[in-house]
Amino acid sequence: MLHFELVTPARLVRSDDVHMVVVPGSEGEFGVLEGHAPFMSTIRDGALKIYRTESGAPEEIQITGGFAEVGANGLTVLAEHVEG
Repeated sequence: MLHFELVTPARLVRSDDVHMVVVPGSEGEFGVLEGHAPFMSTIRDGALKIYRTESGAPEEIQITGGFAEVGANGLTVLAEHVEG
């Protein structure tokens, strides 16, 4: 499983182990699975898609701005704002 955290300047919004996350990167969407190479990208406003299982439908969270970092600990998305 991929460890995923969604953070805003004000709070930790989400901390979960999931199958995959699709991030709205500024250069286009990209998917992150467990074992992804270290990577950093700015993100554009859009929907973060969180897949809990390989065959499940994604949960979508609208985010605004920020950046995503894939490292040894998994994926961290630092968003300027999260809807809801």
